Amino acid sequence: MTDPSARILVVDDDSGIREVLCDYLGQHGYLASGAASAEEMDRELAARPVDLIVLDLMMPGEDGLSVVRRLSGTPPVVMLSAMGEDTDRIVGLELGADDYLAKPCNPRELLARVRAVLRRPREDDAPAGAALDFDGWRLDLVRRELRRPDGEAVTLSAGEFGLLRAFAERPGRVLTRDQLLEAARGADADVFDRAMDVQISRLRKKLDDGSGKDLIATVRGEGYRFDARVRKAAIR
Repeated sequence: MTDPSARILVVDDDSGIREVLCDYLGQHGYLASGAASAEEMDRELAARPVDLIVLDLMMPGEDGLSVVRRLSGTPPVVMLSAMGEDTDRIVGLELGADDYLAKPCNPRELLARVRAVLRRPREDDAPAGAALDFDGWRLDLVRRELRRPDGEAVTLSAGEFGLLRAFAERPGRVLTRDQLLEAARGADADVFDRAMDVQISRLRKKLDDGSGKDLIATVRGEGYRFDARVRKAAIR
């Protein structure tokens, strides 16, 4: 369940919360360290890479949403917020956070979310040279890149990449929100339909090449279907 080499950075201006979470994650085999601000986080990331960030939404200086936006899904982020509002959760996930918990959170629940995020497929899980081609688009599973038919790169958040991969690996099948969430985020993730709808809406916009074709079809009352012929390809 735990990779003892996984590094986790807890970014929160509350020193008590940082200490509790770092200690608890450390007890379960993770290499956990803390940062009190986005500025301290940047120094930590410059010193050594981390595998996941636990990030507070409300911090003095640069806030968590701004941090998530510029990190663009690398490394993955579990966001914490004392506000716990649906809008905060939607915006956080929309900007690229991999999961979201309201504060105060149970450390055991955070641990489960951390494990789920770290289990999600990432670069090392894809076979060398693996890519998925569809309608002129190419999804590179190794570099986690999406390229338009004209060759231009499209930036994807971690959540958008997982969602598109889930669709492209199951073309023509109607997938429920639960199935998509499990495939893209992990079976331990909390089902949150509105957040899934937001992710799909953003992904549709990024897959718009001006042809007028919607690659992600809504099947009313059932879910979504990826309407494209998908071919596995090798990256040279």
